[in-house]
Amino acid sequence: MLQMCNVSVVVGVHAELDETSINDVSQTENEMVSSWRYIPAKVRELVDWLLRRLPFGTRLFTIKRRNSIALYFICPTLSAVMSLRDQWRSQQLRDIVEKLFTLLSNGSDTVGVKRLIWSFTEYERCFYFFSSVQGKDCLLYIFKWLDTVISD
Repeated sequence: MLQMCNVSVVVGVHAELDETSINDVSQTENEMVSSWRYIPAKVRELVDWLLRRLPFGTRLFTIKRRNSIALYFICPTLSAVMSLRDQWRSQQLRDIVEKLFTLLSNGSDTVGVKRLIWSFTEYERCFYFFSSVQGKDCLLYIFKWLDTVISD
């Protein structure tokens, strides 16, 4: 019996802030993460408009503070992953992230991103999930991985 299963992948991208564009990196990172959790209504429309520039079906799931700011995107198709990678390569994703960070930092100055890191290994991992015959196993793995990301 053939079973169908929808599989999405979580793409982790790390953003290192440009210290020359802000006064206090640590404080700005805290403000952005906090603002992401509780986006004020007046900013919500701008954030939604900005995130519509992501590939079709792709959503920004969460932002976490690590050694940098970690952004986790959910991509529902391999095509979405490839389009997101194209945006990353062409610096369009960096532009979107900088505008998002500026909105979330409660400041009027642009929050610059020095580097937007998406490792090739992480990119290859996405292909594994979409090419796997064992879709259900992949989905289970994603949920286990998400559980560890959220609980941090």
